Amino acid sequence: MTTPVHHRHRSTALAAVLALIGAVLLGLTACTPTGAQRPGVVVTTNILGDITREIVGDQAEVTVLMGPGADPHSFGISAPQAAKIEQADLIVHNGLGLEENVLRHVEAARESGVAALAVGEGVDPLTYASDDMAGRPDPHFWTDPTRVRTAVRLITDRLIEHVDGVDAAVIRANATRYDTRLADLTAWMENRFAAMPPNKRNLVTNHHVFGYLAQRFGFRVIGAVIPSGTTLASPSASDLKSLATAIEKAKVPAIFADSSQPDRLAQALQRESHVDVRVLPLFSESLTERGGGAATYLEMMRANTTAIADGLGAPTPTARPTAGTERKTP
Repeated sequence: MTTPVHHRHRSTALAAVLALIGAVLLGLTACTPTGAQRPGVVVTTNILGDITREIVGDQAEVTVLMGPGADPHSFGISAPQAAKIEQADLIVHNGLGLEENVLRHVEAARESGVAALAVGEGVDPLTYASDDMAGRPDPHFWTDPTRVRTAVRLITDRLIEHVDGVDAAVIRANATRYDTRLADLTAWMENRFAAMPPNKRNLVTNHHVFGYLAQRFGFRVIGAVIPSGTTLASPSASDLKSLATAIEKAKVPAIFADSSQPDRLAQALQRESHVDVRVLPLFSESLTERGGGAATYLEMMRANTTAIADGLGAPTPTARPTAGTERKTP
């Protein structure tokens, strides 16, 4: 027979267990003020991932598929990443053929009803001018910070339109702050390149990736070691010979190779050209780990601008902004 004391002890123990279970459930469901799970945004490239996180802030969970140093042309996703895409509230991807092995997963998710934004399609994309790529869209729009400002507006609008549970006012405030930093970056780049005469603004890279920067800041792309918009292509001997001739004619002092790719092709061109040409690294298609020189989009663009200006012999600007007009360093 159960005594009243034993009954009270069991009741107290049961109440404690129920309270503990309730606390655990409350913790699991308290991800948002409404108790629902936080909305999820999936971004393909780490460059767009950094930009999107600046806009989203703490309003949603942002999953970036490509880690530091990833090559978007050859990147393949894992099964858990494919599941993330299918479960997302919004997919943000570059488009214009950049993520060659990810697109089918994005399209499948879109067909199943997941909202998706191909950012590159909305930023007035350029087409390649080189013979082998002529007429095809150039996906590398992020080398132009003005187009990135357009991208920020596109991402902001799509977030507010398709992701339930985010605070539109917070999203827009975040976007406005980041837009100011992008405007500062553009002004700084213009000032850094301003001292370069037109005959010094000639670019040779390891593949066609800086067309947007060239258009925005008045550069001429002499050519690329790999005459293509993707790192998956390879140059022929005649490609190297033709480019070497162009380098000698333009007296280009430096070749720029992507820091995430081996520069053996650029080194081969250096040997072919028979001129004193340095091979300098740029961050073109991927961010780095923190401390690697390009952990954010803003850091990457500042590093590239400095490398291009210094590599092509631009004098360092000495003029300071007038009082009251000095911008904060982006």
